[in-house]
Amino acid sequence: MKLQTQVPLHTADNQIGYQSQLLILGSCFAENIGSKLDYFKFQTLQNPYGILFHPIAIERLVLRAIQEKKYTEEDIFFLNERWHCFDAHSDLSDASKEKILQKLNEGLVNLHQQLVKSTHILITLGTAWVYKRNSTASVVANCHKVPQKEFSKELFTVGEIRKSLKNTIEGIQIINKNAEFIFTVSPVRHLKDGFVENQRSKSHLITAIQNFLSFRAESKNISYFPSYEIMMDELRDYRFYEADMIHPNKVAVDYIWEKFLEVWLLSKAHPVMEKVDQVQKGIAHRPFNSESEQHQIFLKSIEKKIAYLQEEYPYMKFNK
Repeated sequence: MKLQTQVPLHTADNQIGYQSQLLILGSCFAENIGSKLDYFKFQTLQNPYGILFHPIAIERLVLRAIQEKKYTEEDIFFLNERWHCFDAHSDLSDASKEKILQKLNEGLVNLHQQLVKSTHILITLGTAWVYKRNSTASVVANCHKVPQKEFSKELFTVGEIRKSLKNTIEGIQIINKNAEFIFTVSPVRHLKDGFVENQRSKSHLITAIQNFLSFRAESKNISYFPSYEIMMDELRDYRFYEADMIHPNKVAVDYIWEKFLEVWLLSKAHPVMEKVDQVQKGIAHRPFNSESEQHQIFLKSIEKKIAYLQEEYPYMKFNK
């Protein structure tokens, strides 16, 4: 007896391994997958400008990094005792003008470097709704609690989203012709926009990505991973949501991660992931008596496992 429908999945051709260089951009679900990859010590750069919900925000940031166009005082503003930038999440906001500019420009350098060397770029789109500043008609990545009257809300069309994806891909391919692009749509529900509006938004994103993939059918290095569809079809139950009934809970995230692993991670990476997991769990372990002989032996065994991993993967760093 089948108790759920299964989204058909196929093993990817150019899978991810421990030698891969990964760039992860987009919504808070990108953070979920990124955290998993970071936990297992893959080489990743994740959202250097914080969470970005819509494709226009990602496009603007990526193109700016490619052009190496530094941020200046003209790109930031002061509100509620902190400096902000409309291109970045509030995680980068700061009470110091100098510090926010430093963070913005360091992020730009890091992003440019990762764009050049990335073997895989995972982009998770969250919404097709955007906010435009009335004074400039420019789209912002984050409103930073600026009064609502200063913005106009707009649902981007399928064509506009497809054009944005095209600009992002073609911009990156100027400096990196070999990167593998993985698009996905976040299963997080944006109910503040409204129930119907959320569905319209997701449908625009999915249709734009599929149209883009059809148009670029000759490109074998652009693909779609069905995070949204797995959540909607395989996990269609509120027990897979957090208490807010909006965000997928840990069980759902773990389930979708396992599907991602099945499609995108090399089988030879799995034994290494198991070793990394053992180390991570060992580091997280809190003993009853940290001075006991048994615990000291346990710590030495963890150190040996770390040394073994670092011998083959010197870039791995563990927070002890």
